[in-house]
Amino acid sequence: MEEVLFESEQRQSRSETAQMLRSVADKLEAGESVSLSAGEQSITLAVPETHTFEVKAERETGGGESELSVEFELEWDENGSDSGSDGSLEIA
Repeated sequence: MEEVLFESEQRQSRSETAQMLRSVADKLEAGESVSLSAGEQSITLAVPETHTFEVKAERETGGGESELSVEFELEWDENGSDSGSDGSLEIA
């Protein structure tokens, strides 16, 4: 079962998205918690040193034009253990 703790979706420029991703990356690198807020919603997450990082590119097809997406996901067990697989990822 999945419980959504926070969700936000908004149109923005590539520059705005890059700035938001840089902010998250800086907090991760510094070992700081990541706070998310939009309207009445907010959550603060302490990302552990070791976690699973998933990158997924998808094409969604259906009734109209196809839609492309890239998803970045950080995942860890609430008890702090990491159950992900080891591997190598390169972003070029």
